[in-house]
Amino acid sequence: MSGPGAGGLGKPSRAVSAVMAVLFGIWLMFSVGVNWAGASPEIFTLLCGSTALILEGQIWRLFTAPLLHDPGGIGHIFSVLLGLYFLTPSLEAQWGPKKLLQFLTGSALFAYLCQLVLVLLLPASVGHKLVGAYWFGAIPMLEAIAIAFALNFKGQTVRLMFVLPVSSNGLVYFVIGISVLMVITTSVTPAGLLAPFGGIAAGFLFGAPSPSPLRRLALRLKKSRLEKEASRLQADRTARVARSGLSVIKGGRDDVENDRGPDGRWMN
Repeated sequence: MSGPGAGGLGKPSRAVSAVMAVLFGIWLMFSVGVNWAGASPEIFTLLCGSTALILEGQIWRLFTAPLLHDPGGIGHIFSVLLGLYFLTPSLEAQWGPKKLLQFLTGSALFAYLCQLVLVLLLPASVGHKLVGAYWFGAIPMLEAIAIAFALNFKGQTVRLMFVLPVSSNGLVYFVIGISVLMVITTSVTPAGLLAPFGGIAAGFLFGAPSPSPLRRLALRLKKSRLEKEASRLQADRTARVARSGLSVIKGGRDDVENDRGPDGRWMN
């Protein structure tokens, strides 16, 4: 996919370039190590996500899984790098590098956490068909990026595979549609078939223009809490006044002549 509009390619910043370099470097290290240096594939799987092993306490797998890509081919890592190259510069220009990096990290973790929870909720026969024993890769994060891009740049056009122009809404439909079709066909993917939906959800929750749905929910909850606190304070104040036995005496007097003394002069 190419960048927005008919303009040229956006140049990745240092932050985006660093993310791309880290992902490519890790892939290259395992690719050379496993394919040429005789390294055991178990070193790779030690860092992959695994629902069963994470539940046994190997929590690090949830954090390392998004960093890994198939060392036996270039398509997996190439797709991720391509998406980062074309979509993230525009988001960073609007958000800044700090928010972008937080979004990339949060969406990757959120996607795989959603997959882990869904596997536990679904019947075992269904879960095993949708998610393998090991899962890894940043494709779910890439789907979150695509959704966030579409939400923040409505009306703009991207070119899928450098050829097919689609609107921002079309990009949303494409991402969701592909994820649904993958589930229908039970196509084997490194990330699993449920994590992409977690990435899509992360794009809507964390990547929408401010205030995001998550931010609006937080604001509504805060408003509700403040209203309840104000009502409680008012009730406490009313109860304290009632217990004190005091009452308010209305001020002001209509008969100002009563303020004169016996000689008719005003009293001080």
